[in-house]
Amino acid sequence: MKKLDNFSNCLNVLKNADFKLADNNEIYRTGVIGQFNLTFELAWKALQEVLKLHGAEEASTGSPREILQLGYRLGFVDDSAVWLLMLKKRNTSVHVYNEEEVDEMILLIRDSFIPAFIVLENTLREKLSEAESDWT
Repeated sequence: MKKLDNFSNCLNVLKNADFKLADNNEIYRTGVIGQFNLTFELAWKALQEVLKLHGAEEASTGSPREILQLGYRLGFVDDSAVWLLMLKKRNTSVHVYNEEEVDEMILLIRDSFIPAFIVLENTLREKLSEAESDWT
């Protein structure tokens, strides 16, 4: 599935970020945050597609928040607090100007958001396999 593959590829780039370099390289820090934003966007869209394959009609339309909440209700997303924080940080990351906020964002990406993305990627791969096996 193209959307899931795009999410996986983008996540792979983010997982390979050099967070030591991000400590003192402003352009690299900006790049990590940008890659997080792109990964988040692709994550919720991949979730939406897999939910639709599982017959979740409510997934046909909806904001990222609605898709994440639906994913949580249906057991596709396991940590709603992290995902809602991720959504909030994605929405405010374009307005991050001071170093403390950037530092916090980088730490959240490394310590909370990447692990949540990895769990979602694995879940979506499993759910996609389930949906495909139902077709055969």
